Amino acid sequence: MSEAYKEALTAFELGEVPVGAVIVWDGEIVSRAHNRRETGKNALYHAELSAIDAACRALGGWRLHKGDLFVTLEPCVMCAGACVNSRIRRVYYGAHDIRFGGFGGVADLRGYAFNHMPDIYGGIMEEECADLMRRFFKNLRKNGKNTGMEILI
Repeated sequence: MSEAYKEALTAFELGEVPVGAVIVWDGEIVSRAHNRRETGKNALYHAELSAIDAACRALGGWRLHKGDLFVTLEPCVMCAGACVNSRIRRVYYGAHDIRFGGFGGVADLRGYAFNHMPDIYGGIMEEECADLMRRFFKNLRKNGKNTGMEILI
């Protein structure tokens, strides 16, 4: 999770919502990413989706059945669906996301009969991850930038 947190710090420094992700395969990091929605001007540039894309390219296939995703914030419903569809083995996340989370926050994809479901572990480095999110949104509000994306943690 500390490597995902480093990616979140990069996002924070870029003015992005500070979410970072890494995918580990057989004990090795095969991809790393951070949010780039603002800088990339694309709603799909979530850390998880970028990490999944990079892992698929690095490994030469879309099935990430030996892959473990470490991400600093509970994946949103879109990213949770990508974890299911890419056959991610395990998802480890930091802070819970009660507004957008797809593994227990606002929705829980574990309650559906998909043919694959990753094992989910939340609360890893939770306080550090949540604090980074709080600092990011506090800075936005302080600078008069209310984006409407505040996450209640």
